[in-house]
Amino acid sequence: MNIADEMQQAARVIQSLVGDTEMHRTMQAIADHCVAALRAGNKLIFAGNGGSAADAQHFAAEMVGKFYFDRAGMPALALNTDTSMLTAIGNDFGFEKVFARQLEANGRKGDVFFALSTSGASANILEAIRACGGLGITTVGLTSVRGGQMAAMCDFGILVPDRSTPRIQEAHTVIGHAICAYIEDRYFQK
Repeated sequence: MNIADEMQQAARVIQSLVGDTEMHRTMQAIADHCVAALRAGNKLIFAGNGGSAADAQHFAAEMVGKFYFDRAGMPALALNTDTSMLTAIGNDFGFEKVFARQLEANGRKGDVFFALSTSGASANILEAIRACGGLGITTVGLTSVRGGQMAAMCDFGILVPDRSTPRIQEAHTVIGHAICAYIEDRYFQK
């Protein structure tokens, strides 16, 4: 392996997204749903583990802060950022409940939950998706072709056409940025 090979592999996966019109339609439907939810007074909620946790935090920050232009913040949060919350819930209820418990406490009908998992099989993400079903929270799954159980459980699913964790995470960043840009543009249209 060398640096050029890594860059070529990353470019190959990203290029496959550029030509995937079905994925583009799904991304637009997700973004339109998010804009409607935000306009109705709801929020966007993100969660993931490891690198996907970093992506979840990143996307929430894009919504609350700004993406392309200065504007009012949009309500969004990442469930994986509060270490006291994570360790208390993990200790008292088990690590698989760290996101579901937070959704039960802070999620509301009409919110949108973005579940990020490269495998689609993370127990705490699956529990969170199950919790959303009982709360009336729309679920968006970002995963890979493996999909795990997650792909079938979500209202909207985006499956990156690769099995390599780094390539999937890189694609999730590109997909997340495209969705954030679309939401920002549509939400603040004059």
